[in-house]
Amino acid sequence: MNTYDVAVIGSGPGGYVAAIRCAQLGLKTAIIEKYSTLGGTCLNVGCIPSKALLDSSHHYYDATKHFATHGINVEGLAVNFDQMIARKNEVVAQTSGGINYLMDKNNIDLLQGVGSFKDDTHIIITKEDGSSEEIEATKTIIATGSKPSTLPFIEVDKKRVITSTEALSLTEIPKHLIVIGGGVIGLELGSVYSRLGSQVSVIEYMPTITPGMDAMLSKELQKSLKKQGIKFFTGHKVTSVVNNGDEVIVTADNKKGVPTEFKGDYTLISVGRSPYTVGLGLENVGIKVTDRGQIETNEHLQTNVSNIYAIGDVVKGAMLAHKAEEEGTMVAELIAGQKPHIDYNLIPGVVYTWPEVACVGKTEEQLKEAGANYKSGIFAMRALGRARASMDIDGQIKVLADAETDEILGVHMIGARAADMIAEAVIAMEFRASSEDIARSSHAHPTYTEAFKEACLAVNDRAIHS
Repeated sequence: MNTYDVAVIGSGPGGYVAAIRCAQLGLKTAIIEKYSTLGGTCLNVGCIPSKALLDSSHHYYDATKHFATHGINVEGLAVNFDQMIARKNEVVAQTSGGINYLMDKNNIDLLQGVGSFKDDTHIIITKEDGSSEEIEATKTIIATGSKPSTLPFIEVDKKRVITSTEALSLTEIPKHLIVIGGGVIGLELGSVYSRLGSQVSVIEYMPTITPGMDAMLSKELQKSLKKQGIKFFTGHKVTSVVNNGDEVIVTADNKKGVPTEFKGDYTLISVGRSPYTVGLGLENVGIKVTDRGQIETNEHLQTNVSNIYAIGDVVKGAMLAHKAEEEGTMVAELIAGQKPHIDYNLIPGVVYTWPEVACVGKTEEQLKEAGANYKSGIFAMRALGRARASMDIDGQIKVLADAETDEILGVHMIGARAADMIAEAVIAMEFRASSEDIARSSHAHPTYTEAFKEACLAVNDRAIHS
């Protein structure tokens, strides 16, 4: 029987990062993965393939809508959807293969199969051919991620009624894609197919899209996507989804409770994700799980079984790849006797539509609810020279700061390259910077990041270009 200091179950961003950090710290490490490819949901059917399709569709949309204005005449433009999907698959394969390389480089043993606890230090790994092996691990990190959720009355047939997994590998561009759920995943995949010519209807139960984000972001994003042709039906409660073969009929009660019918050739169920713990054998070791299916942990991400940890989508908190990575690193360092920490308030959130949306820290609604004394500064992207030059004038940046100390409490961005720009805000807040600190820092001209500086200047009514 092979013995390890640490066994990691799951090879997504949380799992493989945890394994690498453990190996770097001198711990003999194994990683257990049931699928034939490494990288989990993120690399295989999530972050990476969706960004590949978002980029491809963005190029096509720009060519059809903006190239003529730039003085570029394009004739006979057409989508080769098969090639678009093939490119996406190639990006996924390259990225997943890179994880295999990192496992080899760090001398991490890769064990293929389903890992299940026999007891708190022994794990049975069942392989695809039915055979099994047993290993012993002093510590174990559970990083099994999540799976798409659905509604109790909806049957996901993976043909016409689909999840994000199937939406990334369709064989045709939908004529009318009905998206149930106005969150991050639904809006991103809805954007892909809207750009490629699909009629897209987004049905959201809450009054606004991207619930939980700052209200400014939700409002601005909906306005921008509406201009791009996506239709929104907020405050609608879906009551049934019926697949009639080549047509899906979705019924939803509108804001007044009146049933409304939607007909499309595909329906994407995008109502969130659920922790995945199937087959882990948690009951064999008595690990506690919440009523939401999340594994219970303490502030060190330890379960109630002290030598077993859990990270990423399978525990409470935002289901984000970079959050899982931070947790994987933290647990590895805790196991090695170090004293790391994570400030969950400073885990950024991003929506990879165009314009992009990014945020970190407190929303204005949260500050109001807490009775905080704050001030805000807003700067519109259309006032930015760089944005006008690239024709990316939609969006704005809002900075929230403490009214007395001027410490930045929250940053909310919508605009071109917001996904990259938010990193400056995260760094600033990690070091407890004031809006004045950013306002006094030179930002290259012309760049999109000047908008962040201007928003910080606006906190104290000193914006130069608005």
